[in-house]
This record gives sequence, structure tokens and C-alpha cells, in this order.
Amino acid sequence: MQSSTVFLTLLALCAISFFVGRHRSRLIGMSAGGLQTLHSLPKHYGYMAALWAGLPALFLFVFWMLAEQPFIKNIVISGLPDDVRAMGSAELGLYYNQVVSYANGNVDEAMVNDVQRAAAVSYQNLLGYSRGLKLLLVGALALLGGALAVLKVKPELRARNHVENIFKWILFTCSFIAVLTTLGIVLSVLFEAIRFFQNIPIADFLFGLKWSPQMAIRADQVGASGSFGFVPLLVGTLLISFVAMLIAVPVGLMSAIYLSEYASRRFRSVTKPVLEILAGVPTVVYGFFAALTVAPFIRELGESIGLTVASESALAAGLVMGIMIIPFVMSLSDDIINAVPDSMREASLGMGATMSETIRKVLLPAALPGIVGGILLAVSRAIGETMIVVMAAGLSAKLTINPLEAVTTITVQIVTLLVGDQEFDSPKTLAAFALGLVLFFVTLLLNIVALYVVRKYREQYE
Repeated sequence: MQSSTVFLTLLALCAISFFVGRHRSRLIGMSAGGLQTLHSLPKHYGYMAALWAGLPALFLFVFWMLAEQPFIKNIVISGLPDDVRAMGSAELGLYYNQVVSYANGNVDEAMVNDVQRAAAVSYQNLLGYSRGLKLLLVGALALLGGALAVLKVKPELRARNHVENIFKWILFTCSFIAVLTTLGIVLSVLFEAIRFFQNIPIADFLFGLKWSPQMAIRADQVGASGSFGFVPLLVGTLLISFVAMLIAVPVGLMSAIYLSEYASRRFRSVTKPVLEILAGVPTVVYGFFAALTVAPFIRELGESIGLTVASESALAAGLVMGIMIIPFVMSLSDDIINAVPDSMREASLGMGATMSETIRKVLLPAALPGIVGGILLAVSRAIGETMIVVMAAGLSAKLTINPLEAVTTITVQIVTLLVGDQEFDSPKTLAAFALGLVLFFVTLLLNIVALYVVRKYREQYE
């Protein structure tokens, strides 16, 4: 019995509880003199029955899913011979994984021994019993909860308040989980970054002008200590993001203004979805376009006018990244401009202002907080982009502001440091966490600046 079957069964029982609870509330209301005698609407009694049926059973289902495999693993391992159980934890884990793979049909029979075959049969039996019992208990608990809720239906029952309180706690739990997730991410990066700064001084990292994290195997080799200067990566990130914003912000904002204020409804209904398709194109496709088309074109164009352009340049990566970000700026800005009340447009035009004056002096100032938020989202996307930079800008950590040279970014170096078999004890690998921590604070600073701008202009125009 698959978990999806159990979940669908639970949804069906919740739906049945909803209809039964709503129907019973109507019957009780009509027998008491009409639906107006009920404290809440019939649908609220149905919601209450569905929640009573679904939430406890859902908690049991999730707990069972988390505990099922570890419980079965302990039982299967306890039935193995003593010499197998005497293995180390890593070897025993591989041995058990091979049993599970054979039980699932992913390993050929010739690759396992008789003990593993017997353990696979035991695993399949235990898994079948567990899934059957899971369906039985989850279904029984859902039926019990739904039946209790239906029996509690009375005219004086405050079903609406009950449902609203449950949803309030559900929303609070979701918010709390989001906060805990963010805190966990920050702390996990912070602890590893602290280990890095125990080996590399923080001043050398933040103000160093050379990035070369390759560590030598022996201490007598050249460059055994490595170079972990963060400045070249920060400059490269900001340079590529700046080039991308020079393309995305003007084009995206002007496109939004045209679609919102000048374009016909038919043209807008066709053009906006087409432009938003660009947001769904995989970034690796943009990377191929940048590496195979844009970069050679820029190099040939530069050579034709006497400029030296690297085969992988910040300009090529920034241009293609800007094209990729245009839909974000355009779509968000268009929605914000359309959200400005029509009364402001009509008042401006009624006073004799032209359409361009209305846009410049009324609509854009009123929509500025939302536009700043859209631009901030675009900047965050540009700073976090990796694939385009890898394919079009290269991996060279140069300290330069010349967009015609090859540079790299923080995210690219994080990926490079964590690719392959790495030990999380060397400064080379731990440097990725230090880069992630600094990148977190950079984006946090951008958010603080954006909030300041939004609050300042919101007070002025609201």
C-alpha cells in the first residue's frame, strides 16, 4: 500500500466528513426552526468535521512515515547473523542498503548472498505489514475524529470560531517553521564559517585582494597556505550584477509602462505572457546562449574597433543575465503600476496633464515602493545566478572593474569549492561557508536599503 494511496484515502474521508457535518447541521437547524438558529453557517460545521478528521490522522501519517524505515531497519538488522552485525556502522549501512535495493528490484540476484536474500524477504514482509497497518490506523483515526465532530453539531456550537482558531494555529505553525528554517540555515552556515575563521584571519578574508583557495598537500610546497581574499569575488559579483541591472531595469520598466498605459488590451494579453515565458527558460540555456553566441560576438566586435576582449567576459554574462531578469522587472512593475488607483490617473489627466506627465509625476512616484521591491528581487536573482557566470564569465578571480575581462562571482566559487569529494575540515572547503555567510549579509544590507526607500516614499505619497 503506497503512501499516496493512504493520503488520498485520508483526503476522501475528510471530504466525506465535511459533507456529513454540513448536512447534519442543516437537518438540526431546520428541526430547530430554521438555519438562522445555527450559530454558524452549515459550511463551518462541515469544515470543523473535516479538520477533526484530517489533522490528527495527518499527524499520525507523518509520524509513521518518519519512523517506518528506521523501525524496519532495526528489526531487519537484529535478525542478521552475529558476524554481520559485528561490522562497523558504515559497512553495516552499505550491507543494509544492498538488501533494500535487492528487495526493490534494483540489484541483480547474483550480487547478493543467501543472508541478504532472506533479509530482503523479511524487509518486504515488514514493509507490507507496516503499510497495511498504516492505512488501517490512519483511516480509523480519521473516521473517529469525523464522527466525534459530527456528533458535537448543535445549534449553539460556535463552529466558525472553532475553525478560525484552528486555522490561526495552522498559520502560526507555518510561520514558525519558516522562521526556524531560516534560523537553521543561518546557524549551519555560521558554525562552519567560524571554523574557517579559526584557520584564516577574518581581516585577511574580508580585505584580501587575492583569491586562490588551492591548498598544497605538503607544507613545503609553494602556496601551502592558500589565498582567501574576498574582495575580487565581491567586485566580480557586483560588476556582473551592475551590467545586468543596466539592461533589465530600463527595458523591464519601460516595457511595463507601455503595456500598462499605452498598449491595447488585445496586444497586452498576448505580449505579456510571451515575455514572461523568458522567466521559465532554464538558466543553462541562457548560459549556452551567452557562451556560444553573445561572448564571441562581443569579442569580435571589440577586436574590430581595437579593444581586447576576453573570450569569457563580465559583459557577456551581464548582458545575458539582464535579458533573463527582464521578465521579473517587467511583470512586477506592470502589476504595481496597474494597482495604482484609476482616480489618480483621471485626476491628473483632468487637470490637463499629458499621459507622459501623468506617468512621470503621478504613477511612478505612487508605484515606487513596489517598483523598488521588484528591482530588489531582480538584484537578488542576479547576485545568486551561477550557471550563466560559469559558462560565460569563467572562474578567474580577478580584481578588476573592466567588464571586458573575465571575472567570477561568489556563488560560482561556492559551487566550485563544494564539487566532488571534499573533506569538511580543510580551509578550502570551509571557505564556501564563509562566502555564503558574507553573501547573506550583503543581501540583508540590500533589503535594509530597499525598506528604507520604500518607507520614505510611502509616507510621502500615501
